[in-house]
Amino acid sequence: MVDGNRFAVVVARDLTRRFGEGDSAVDALRGVSVEIEHGKLTAVMGPSGSGKSTLMHILAGLDKATSGNVTIAGTEITSLGDDDLTKLRREHIGFVFQFFNLLPMLDAEENLVLPLTIAGEKPDREWLRELIARVGLGDRLRHRPAELSGGQQQRVAIARALVSRPTVVFADEPTGNLDSTTSHEILELLRSSVDDFGQTTVMVTHDARAAAMADRVLFLADGRIVREMPRSAAHEILLAMEELDGR
Repeated sequence: MVDGNRFAVVVARDLTRRFGEGDSAVDALRGVSVEIEHGKLTAVMGPSGSGKSTLMHILAGLDKATSGNVTIAGTEITSLGDDDLTKLRREHIGFVFQFFNLLPMLDAEENLVLPLTIAGEKPDREWLRELIARVGLGDRLRHRPAELSGGQQQRVAIARALVSRPTVVFADEPTGNLDSTTSHEILELLRSSVDDFGQTTVMVTHDARAAAMADRVLFLADGRIVREMPRSAAHEILLAMEELDGR
């Protein structure tokens, strides 16, 4: 348990991930343990090759650890078969990617409700209206991705991640393909989903300004969590990153 009514919705214990075999093997994770607190935004940072994306993929059930275990909403996912893992991701996990991952043949609203469509469910119309209003897409719902700006596409992607009210949203470099002004708008949107909806969110980022929006910042280096900071200013996070780069 964490701090009164706060609790961990994702728990990882002693995660390792090895790619390859023999002399060419690479250890991307080397015994990582972490708890992701409910209703908080957690940022994961680290130098290139530190293991941050690998960690997120394993926490989200997109990759399997070599050893260790992950629990999401009380379910241990490490030993789940493909069908059960797919069902768990559909029910408990939302994704936001750097390159949006929208289907080009669907319009914005069809992309937005796609997780529910795949699950054979109907959207809650009141919740859908609130989401559309919150992300500012009311006049763009019939536009396909090619007709939307990068920021608008990412807004669709965020709404898609939230539409099923998942236990946790994983955002992988969500502003990495956007200009600075649009990046700030997208970060504000992610932050408001935490503050207003209590949406637990894990964000992998290389941007100190993005990490400064988080309640907690985890720093990875050489496959290990080497430092943790509470919500901090961008210059403090940047200094911590520079110290890691100089290790």
